[in-house]
Amino acid sequence: MAKSKTLRITQIKSGIGYKPKAKATLKALGLRKMLQTVEHPDTATLRGMINVIPYLLKVEEV
Repeated sequence: MAKSKTLRITQIKSGIGYKPKAKATLKALGLRKMLQTVEHPDTATLRGMINVIPYLLKVEEV
């Protein structure tokens, strides 16, 4: 059985000063503070969320 990919997402910039949609996307990803890191399974939905705010995030495949 193949192991599913995981993405490690780190918030590298603050959401202050950005549109409410960007802040809501950060919250939906589970990010609350700068330099906080979360891990999620790699799905199309998650990739779409990342593409909305790539300027606030650093993404690594694990």
